[in-house]
Amino acid sequence: MDINLIGFDVTLGRTKPENIIREEASCPFCDVEHLTDIIDTAEDGIILLKNKYNVIENADQFVIIEGSACRVDMPGYSKDHMRRLVRFGFRHWQRLIATGKYAAVIYFKNYGPMSGGTIRHPHMQLVGFRELNAGLMFSPREFEGLTIREEAGTILNVSTCPRVGFGELNIVPGEKINLSTVADFIQVAVDYLMHHFSSRCRSYNIFFYPQGDSFFVKVMPRFATSPLFIGYNIHFLPNNLEAVVEEVQRLYFTP
Repeated sequence: MDINLIGFDVTLGRTKPENIIREEASCPFCDVEHLTDIIDTAEDGIILLKNKYNVIENADQFVIIEGSACRVDMPGYSKDHMRRLVRFGFRHWQRLIATGKYAAVIYFKNYGPMSGGTIRHPHMQLVGFRELNAGLMFSPREFEGLTIREEAGTILNVSTCPRVGFGELNIVPGEKINLSTVADFIQVAVDYLMHHFSSRCRSYNIFFYPQGDSFFVKVMPRFATSPLFIGYNIHFLPNNLEAVVEEVQRLYFTP
């Protein structure tokens, strides 16, 4: 099986701060005065900086601090802040791609103890890989699904070909990208997964994927991953997709 096998600096990784599990630990993203290698800023404490812990070999890592509030996440953002954040992150994602330095640039978010992250303060990440087979990162089929809502040519759906399994929500922009609608749909997806999808859901990921002149977004709830997926690459297709569509429509799009 063809895979992207990338080196990881374990020694540096052991020095990374962690306050998702150890909630009493200090937050480095709240200590703005001591942040280094800041690249850009925007209103309400949005900051792009180089990742101090560049643990992925042959890559450049960056962090987008989503705002000054440590205990507020996307469901609690104002619509203006959410849209500003998505525009900011998208602009820098595209800027890194346009440099031509990287074989691929990924843009994602970890949130919660099952997400693979270490810092509680809401943030997103950009990673530019100098060597990577971008064709192995995803399949466009993974963004097909039952439509929940369509606005300004942008579709919010629930995946009928999930990467892992349950509750994967996709945002598929139209020919004319509308980042405000993309931001609104991401906020709806995160709020639904964290507050309505399952009482066990405390974590999620957001993944952005380039596709021609456009992109896809996947918002994925995170639980302990099925051993059938980890061990055998077996994906599950849940039998309640229609119910998810109806629930999201009722909660967020019914007048």
